[in-house]
Amino acid sequence: MAGRLALAALLLVSVIAPAHAERIKDLAQVAGVRGNPLVGYGLVVGLDGSGDRTSQTPFTVQSLKTMLDQLGVTIPPGVNPQLKNVAAVAIQAELPAFAKPGQTIDVTVSSIGNAGSLRGGTLVMAPLRGADGQIYAIAQGTLIVSGFGAAGRDGSKISVNAPNGGSIPNGAIVERAVPNAAQGSSVVTLNLNDADFTTAARIVEAVDAAFGPGRAHALDGVTIEVTPPAGDRIAFLAQLESLDIAPGAAAAKVIVSARTGTVVMGGQVTVLPAAVSHGSLTVSITESINVSQPDAFGRGNTVATPQSNVEVQQDGGHMLMFAGGTSLESIVRAVNAVGAAPGDIVAILEALKRAGALRAELEVI
Repeated sequence: MAGRLALAALLLVSVIAPAHAERIKDLAQVAGVRGNPLVGYGLVVGLDGSGDRTSQTPFTVQSLKTMLDQLGVTIPPGVNPQLKNVAAVAIQAELPAFAKPGQTIDVTVSSIGNAGSLRGGTLVMAPLRGADGQIYAIAQGTLIVSGFGAAGRDGSKISVNAPNGGSIPNGAIVERAVPNAAQGSSVVTLNLNDADFTTAARIVEAVDAAFGPGRAHALDGVTIEVTPPAGDRIAFLAQLESLDIAPGAAAAKVIVSARTGTVVMGGQVTVLPAAVSHGSLTVSITESINVSQPDAFGRGNTVATPQSNVEVQQDGGHMLMFAGGTSLESIVRAVNAVGAAPGDIVAILEALKRAGALRAELEVI
């Protein structure tokens, strides 16, 4: 019994639709209010011999020469520094909405060469650009690397996490603000995180009830346009995003992981009248060697003869009967009652779907 309960807890996770109200800010986003990804390229210096092997990553040497040339240091032609404390890195960050020049943001730094570790390194000043190619921030600072690695002279090595990547909290200073397209609009556009006509209609009802009829209307299952009243726009948005909405129930869906056998069923999943038979067939094959030896005065030869034993065992089959409108709880209890293994559970769900009895979308990941 304990094994069945453990199987239920491990393999079948019920995702019940929320019965309580949620705020609009948790269900939708104001159009135009979003972050913007930034990317850059730079050099990390000060590594303890774990940097790029410059003979295999010539772009690291090229970048170093360019940086030194900008700082007034000229390297003679034909000279290629063979350094071990420098690594070429890619820099990533996200520029939050309404970020202003002078504010700081976090950055993530990752090696793009063959550096063994970035621990102890310092990122040299590097620009961060947006999708339009403009510079929006400047990154610089000492890396925090959670990974650790060690290697022996015989080639053996061990690593914990990823030592060739790290982060710099508040490692970039914003230099340019992103224009906000929503500020000049006469309406406020809400975009739902998940398309749902029921939720969109309920948001329209709640907005009209709070700010007056005709303030909101839904364009589709995702977009709702709201006309703000005259006055403080920020105060209106604060009240708007704090309104409580009872979102529509999620679509009935069953998620099956083909790799791990994990099955997740939503609370709206039901089964039409159906009967399911479950049984298991076990085939066991054992090999043994028999020795055939002649009598004491016989003229025969001793011969080894192999022998195969095949045993077939079939456990008692189980027939389950699902009544119409069977709930998720009943499905879980019935499947666990027969002691179904992960692969058996997936097979039962697929068979129910093919028979048209499973009223849910079956998605295999």
